[in-house]
Amino acid sequence: MGDQHNFTSGNIGKQLVIFSGPIMLTNLLQVSYQFIDSMWVGNLLGGNALGAVAVASTVLFTLLSFIIGLNNATLTVLSQQKGKADQQGLKRYLNAFVVVLLFLAAGLGLLGFLLAERVLLILGTPDAMMPGAKAYLQINSIGILFLMGYNFIGTVMRALGDSKTPLRFVVAAVLLNAVLDPLFIYVFNLGIDGAAYATVVAQGASFLYGMYIVLKKNLAPFSIPSIPSKQEVGVILHLGIPSGLQMAVISAGVAAIMSVVTAFGEDVVAGFSAAQRLDSVLMLPPMALATAVNSMAGQNIGVENWDRVHKVARYGLIYTITIMLVVALLLVLFGEYGIKLFVQEEAPVAFGGEYLRIVAFFYPFLGINFILNGIVRASGAMYQVLVLNIISFWVLRYPLTALFSRLLGDSGIAVGMGVSFVISSVVATLYYKYGKWNTKQLFEKE
Repeated sequence: MGDQHNFTSGNIGKQLVIFSGPIMLTNLLQVSYQFIDSMWVGNLLGGNALGAVAVASTVLFTLLSFIIGLNNATLTVLSQQKGKADQQGLKRYLNAFVVVLLFLAAGLGLLGFLLAERVLLILGTPDAMMPGAKAYLQINSIGILFLMGYNFIGTVMRALGDSKTPLRFVVAAVLLNAVLDPLFIYVFNLGIDGAAYATVVAQGASFLYGMYIVLKKNLAPFSIPSIPSKQEVGVILHLGIPSGLQMAVISAGVAAIMSVVTAFGEDVVAGFSAAQRLDSVLMLPPMALATAVNSMAGQNIGVENWDRVHKVARYGLIYTITIMLVVALLLVLFGEYGIKLFVQEEAPVAFGGEYLRIVAFFYPFLGINFILNGIVRASGAMYQVLVLNIISFWVLRYPLTALFSRLLGDSGIAVGMGVSFVISSVVATLYYKYGKWNTKQLFEKE
């Protein structure tokens, strides 16, 4: 357990760098699943196929939202237990999370498979993209348990202060995916289906390998699943439901924005999809820092060290704003070359490049949201973060994107999103400074 850190003492700035670095790399490797799929699909099968994968991935993320939300609750609960040095509490809550997530993954996987076409129709998926999008969504729904499993193991390890171990099984999965993608898509001539099969097989192998490592080295107190207590389930649901709804609000908001994009036709969908693939990489630094500050703040909240909690927030903000300004400059200069990694057609490349040039310097404001929401989430104030996300996506981002796209055409998509980033960062800052999130009492005092 040498890679597990105690964040209740020590140099915060140094700890944040050391802890967030492996998280960023792990997130980069996870994004590379879709990144590699997109490159092979876009280059071998064309822009329509890439758009089909992008639309299906949006729906898949919606299905995964409650599982990802429960992972956020896992990080909060277990990091506070770690800070309190409560080993029995760790074991009990870990068992309870496993049981809840197993049932949830099975149910959502079934819904995703059965309702795939209906949901894609609601999103206004172009007819030419429908068959591929449906197949991609259904295949990934079948393998949702594997995706949930290896993400959950990584979350547990990060809650315990270990961000290095998850790298090992994620690396294995990415390497396997990189080999299987061209094999299934091109050699076996499975097309979009092949990209989905490659991802599911790689995730399944990653999950099994991760469990092997954790159990062999006794890195976390996993046990044979047993029926959890009502109190444990109550805490999980109290945090997990609003946390899951947070992700549902986000993913549904992304789907709503995609419905705005699809109204402009296949070229804009393909260009926007390519830009979103790059966007998923650009957001890795603030996402990694947000995960790190969640765990670091959670451990300190567990021992009620509020001075260190606020220092964690300050360092997180300084780091994310600095990084995102540099990334934005690089994106303005070289973003169009990134678009060409996925599509070669002139019209999608033109739209994608313009989109990136407009939205690039709004990214630091989005990073502010990530960090401050991560701190608030660490306290267990999940309903408050839910409200902040509703404001961000449904009061600001989707309406502004729709409004500016009507006023400015397809270039208004980027303008609307950028303006929403600025306003939502102001809202998040005001709540962090004046809200009552730091009065949240997650566990009953013994």
